[in-house]
Amino acid sequence: MPNSSSVSEFLLLAFADTWELQLLHFGLFLGIYLAALLGNGLILTAIACDHRLHTPMYFFLLNLALLDLGCISTTLPKAMANALWDTRTISYQGCAAQVFFFLFFISAEYFTLTVMAYDRYAAICKPLHYGSLVGSRACAQMAAAAWGSGFLNAVLHTATTFSLPLCQGNAVDQFFCEIPQILKLSCSDAYLREVGALVCSVSLVFGCFVFIVFSYVQIFRAVLRMPSEQGRHKAFSTCLPHLAVVSLFISTAMFAYLKPPSISSPSLDLVVAVLYSVVPPALNPLIYSMRNQEVKDALVKLTTRCV
Repeated sequence: MPNSSSVSEFLLLAFADTWELQLLHFGLFLGIYLAALLGNGLILTAIACDHRLHTPMYFFLLNLALLDLGCISTTLPKAMANALWDTRTISYQGCAAQVFFFLFFISAEYFTLTVMAYDRYAAICKPLHYGSLVGSRACAQMAAAAWGSGFLNAVLHTATTFSLPLCQGNAVDQFFCEIPQILKLSCSDAYLREVGALVCSVSLVFGCFVFIVFSYVQIFRAVLRMPSEQGRHKAFSTCLPHLAVVSLFISTAMFAYLKPPSISSPSLDLVVAVLYSVVPPALNPLIYSMRNQEVKDALVKLTTRCV
């Protein structure tokens, strides 16, 4: 029986059948990629250069921007190169690296969003203890825990997935190497080895989700009790961008992985994959800059300085 060692490369899903449509997809994704690079790059530069933004909330936002850049850079450049050169191939090692880095960045981003929910909870519900709960050392430890957890999760799933024997060909029905699509290539019942790792990850993801929901229930209760309308507006202005990013991230990922198999199709899977892997990294900077006046001021100051 052939196994994974007999597979030297994989064939990714082509965006279109004609060269003209391939070029159209290349241009579209190039625009999205450049927008993500520009938006996240501006967020990183503004936070690094503006001393007023050297606070825990913006420290975590800086981490989020780095993870967004890593996430979108793992999938889009290879997809754009394949579209431009009219090819579908990716090497076995390249596919494994893509799975690892995509899982690493997207897992660490989810854990970072969970930490950011705790930061907002501490700032609004425990303002007198905020300095001790979210000090510089605590921020560094929480950020390291988020990145470290993402790394361990990526190692676990990548090692498990690529240890499976592959006997269903090498055509991956996605524009990047994605674990569910690779598992379809494994031999019958071999994918059960992935179940244990999947259960651990789902439990951790669900735990983070419950924590985020609980944090925002407490936050909204505290905000609604504030006597000052200005205080409520300021609290909402710092919470709503994070809540919007979390909602976009979770809703697209849940639809991608929990949609019924009966409605699954290559074209729908492609659209859903774009929604959860490409759209959030490109939109997150816009979401944060639209609702946050401090970020707006820092970006204006940065652009005027450059001009």
